[in-house]
Amino acid sequence: MSQAAMTHDEPQIHVTTEEKLVYMANQIADFFAAQGEETAVAGTADHIKRFWDPRMRQRMSAHLDATGGKGLEPIALKAVQGLRAAAG
Repeated sequence: MSQAAMTHDEPQIHVTTEEKLVYMANQIADFFAAQGEETAVAGTADHIKRFWDPRMRQRMSAHLDATGGKGLEPIALKAVQGLRAAAG
């Protein structure tokens, strides 16, 4: 067996917490997308509000502040923006 195979020298992929949250928000939005934009935004926001830990929502809000929502699909972006506006 080669030394490389024994040491697992494959490149490591590092994903930030924000990237994971963006990915998850986009998945939720994709689930609701077939219901039309208004319903999809509301469904995505409701899911995030009900099932995401407050720390997750805070990190997503910080991501909005830092990047304007980079990586978020339109439905997910509108849902997250709406949640933040409702929170005050």
